[in-house]
Amino acid sequence: MKPNIVIVMTDQQRASLRKGRGFALDTMPFLDSWAQEGTDFHCAYTSNPTCMPARVSMFSGRYPSATHVRSNANVEDAFYTEDLLDVVRKNGYLTALCGKNHSHRKPEDFDFHETNFHLGANDLPCTRQEEKDFDAFLKTLKFRCSDAPSPFGLEAQLPYRNVSSAIRFLDQAARQDKPFFLWLSFAEPHNPYQVSEPYFDMFPPESLPRPAAGRQDAAKKGERYLWLHKQWDSVYGDRAEEIIGRSRSNYCGMLRLIDDQFKRFIQALRQRDLEKDTVVVYLSDHGDYAGEYGLMRKGVDLPECLVNIPMIWKIPGGKSNGACQAAVSIVDLLPTLCDLLQTPVPAGVQGKSLLPLLTGQDVEPEAYSTAYAEVGYGGDYWEEGDMSPQDQGCLPGDGSFNCLNPWTQSGQCRMVRRGNYKLQMDMRGSNYLYDLSADPQEVNNLWEDENFRAVRDEMMQLLIGEMLRKTDVLPMPRGRLFVKI
Repeated sequence: MKPNIVIVMTDQQRASLRKGRGFALDTMPFLDSWAQEGTDFHCAYTSNPTCMPARVSMFSGRYPSATHVRSNANVEDAFYTEDLLDVVRKNGYLTALCGKNHSHRKPEDFDFHETNFHLGANDLPCTRQEEKDFDAFLKTLKFRCSDAPSPFGLEAQLPYRNVSSAIRFLDQAARQDKPFFLWLSFAEPHNPYQVSEPYFDMFPPESLPRPAAGRQDAAKKGERYLWLHKQWDSVYGDRAEEIIGRSRSNYCGMLRLIDDQFKRFIQALRQRDLEKDTVVVYLSDHGDYAGEYGLMRKGVDLPECLVNIPMIWKIPGGKSNGACQAAVSIVDLLPTLCDLLQTPVPAGVQGKSLLPLLTGQDVEPEAYSTAYAEVGYGGDYWEEGDMSPQDQGCLPGDGSFNCLNPWTQSGQCRMVRRGNYKLQMDMRGSNYLYDLSADPQEVNNLWEDENFRAVRDEMMQLLIGEMLRKTDVLPMPRGRLFVKI
């Protein structure tokens, strides 16, 4: 029988904020220990640090420039031949979505679905008054940070309810003679940054290590970082630094809550004797500034805090590799799972199979040496004088701020990483070259440094090659021409 497949996805989880990745605080102890039993990819990247483009990439194995889903407003434009859901259905799988969707797929496309978004339930059951009250509380936060513990207990929190949904599905699946595919998708630690006790006081603001890159470093990142600061200041004024401190504290508390619920889910697999026959992938769609450059949430460009994602695999018969430095991507999920299922990879897939890494095979280092990501829906960047932030709902006047707007999402920006070097370029010729071993916060731009001219030229050629390889092959040539994927 084919293995069961579980994808556990978080939303906006910065990869580096756990002890297993060098963070000072122990935010996710269970995930860290579980990761040692599988393969923990430290150089894993999203295709685009925005929810829907990244999720469509995960399902389709294609980059946003190929799927046409380059923003959260392009869901109907998804372009591909077959996606992961098509593949598992063709292979006889029972399917489920528990939690946040925000992809091109509808909940009804899954055999079982109990869903929510960031501000509460969609078709996720609300059987207790506390759950209904909690969902109402989330809406009052307007995607902001809560200054006090959530007034409702752990069992009202969405991750707890998502795992309860997943366990209900496991028990339903046990009554059918089919393998199952489960997408367990947490809407956290995405804002609104809120959490109940004991998590609210678990990582108090004064206990947090200061971000390595402060607000003073934002100017080194370009004008759009300064524009983001201007919007934050217009909302929070003199409280901006205090709000970021509390947001980071809540964010770390949310990580521990997720960790506890991930542990609860894995225990449910073990209690049902399912773990040994189940592929489990833990990842996020993208990261969060989490205080870096004096910012929270997401927005502009492709810094490591937004594009480097957690990605951990544990497969039946796989190796306990622990930390792995191979460069991998969210687009690699589909071809890897096709490889595991011994089923053809759909036409147009741009990712690569990670199965050789997961099973300890000898691989050519070059095959897993390069990471690539992109952002921007096209055209040129919108600027301050083009229209007001209020006109586009960026500052709706209710004390909230939408970090995804024409000023942060317009234009085109691309990045490539190989080894310690990373290059970012945009259509205006704003170019940044970083040595991540000496400058992990990406504030020392080496582009104009003559000592790095050879590195710059090599990285430019590498980026051009990656962009050409990511050019869409669909529709495929007719007749006697074939495409090598």
